[in-house]
Amino acid sequence: MGARTPGVVLVLLEQWTLSAERDMRTLVQMAVDAEEAGVETVMLSDHVLLTPKAGAAGRMDNPRDYAAPGNQDPYTPWPDSIVLASAIAARTTKIRIALSALIYPLRHPLHTATQLATLDLLSEGRLIVQPTVSWLDEEYAAMGVPFKKRGKILDEQLAIMRAVWADSPASFHGEFYSFDDVYLEPKCWRPEGPKMWFGGQHVHGPILRRLVEYGHGFHPFGTPTADDLTDIRNAMTDAGRDPDSIEMIGGIRPNFPADDQPGDLDEAMQAIPGKLAEGYTSICFKPSQYTDDLAEVPDLCRRLVAAVATA
Repeated sequence: MGARTPGVVLVLLEQWTLSAERDMRTLVQMAVDAEEAGVETVMLSDHVLLTPKAGAAGRMDNPRDYAAPGNQDPYTPWPDSIVLASAIAARTTKIRIALSALIYPLRHPLHTATQLATLDLLSEGRLIVQPTVSWLDEEYAAMGVPFKKRGKILDEQLAIMRAVWADSPASFHGEFYSFDDVYLEPKCWRPEGPKMWFGGQHVHGPILRRLVEYGHGFHPFGTPTADDLTDIRNAMTDAGRDPDSIEMIGGIRPNFPADDQPGDLDEAMQAIPGKLAEGYTSICFKPSQYTDDLAEVPDLCRRLVAAVATA
C-alpha cells in the first residue's frame, strides 16, 4: 500500500513543555525550521474551548504525551488553528499545513468555507483539512450545537463546502442549513478545494463513507488494526477508487524514562520500517516528546527526515 514517497509530519501544537503557551511566534518559527529541515507537513489540532470534563479520565502522567479524550487540564492552550495556519502560510513556501483535526460542527459551514478558501489561496494549495466531530459534549453545549447530531451536521457541512467551492451561485437545503444563490468568493487554490484527511479513534462506517467520498488521506487517533486497514482498502476499491491514492498517516511514540523526562528519538525511530511496511506513507512525530530544548528541534527534524528517507 502507498504509492507516494514517505514524508514526515510534525505535530505543532501540544508543545507546551518546549515553548511558552502564549508565544505563538515560536510555533510559527518551529514550522519555518521544520520546512528548512525537509519536513513535509506541519499539523495543528483544534478545540474552541475546554471544560472541567476535559480532564475527567485523569491527567496524562507525562505532559509531553498526546492529548486524548478526558486526559487534559482544562487550562491546556488550544490557539485558533486557522489563524495560526495563516501566519505559517505567510512565512513558508513548501511545507503543507494540516488542520488535523478541525471540529466542523462548532462552526458555520459558510464562514468556515470562506476562511479555508482564503487560507488555501494564501498557502497556494498547501492546505490539508481533517474535518472531525470530536468528543467533548460540554464544548458543544457551550457553543449551542446539539452533540448527538454532530455527525449529521458534519455530513451537511461537507456537502455545502463542496457546493460553494465549486460554483457561484450555490444553493443548499438540509435539516440544519438552508440557503439559495450564495456567492462565495474567492474560490480555493484548486477547484475541488483543499485536500482532506479523515480519521478518528476507530474505523467505522461514517469515517469510511466520508473518506471514500471526500478523502485524500487517513489519519487515525491511535493504531488501527490490520482489519481496519483492510476495510479501508476494500471500501476504496468498492467505490472505484485506487486505495493507493490515499495518504496513510502513522506515527512514532517514545518510551518516557520518567514522567518528567522526554523519550529517545533513536529508539522511537526503530518503528519506522515497520510502519512503512504496514502501508503508512507519512510518519508523524511530536518534538516535545524527544527534547526539552527548543534549539534541538531542527536537528530532530533532520534526523527523522533522514530516517524515513532511508528506511
